[in-house]
Amino acid sequence: MMDGLRLLPWTTPDGKPCYLDPDTAHPGALSLLADSVEASQLGSAEKVLAGSKAVLGDGAAGERAVRFALTRAVESLEDVVRIAVSRGWRIQRTADAPDNRL
Repeated sequence: MMDGLRLLPWTTPDGKPCYLDPDTAHPGALSLLADSVEASQLGSAEKVLAGSKAVLGDGAAGERAVRFALTRAVESLEDVVRIAVSRGWRIQRTADAPDNRL
């Protein structure tokens, strides 16, 4: 964990994680953008989950449909795990802060 830094919901072009040193009292434009991207990723993941369930429930679905659904599910799972890790770090910092304040 990068103490005090927020793991952002995107990576660099070469796949490395991006971090932000947030001002928790006054979220800036980048924090608000990250919140919006996370919300969008979670919404997308819900749709991918529903679509994947439909493909898996269709006995006539071919290999191509199953591979597509699995590929999208893996992408969504990566996003959701990144969001969970980021939020977990922030929850832990809040719990560790004196008087539960940051």
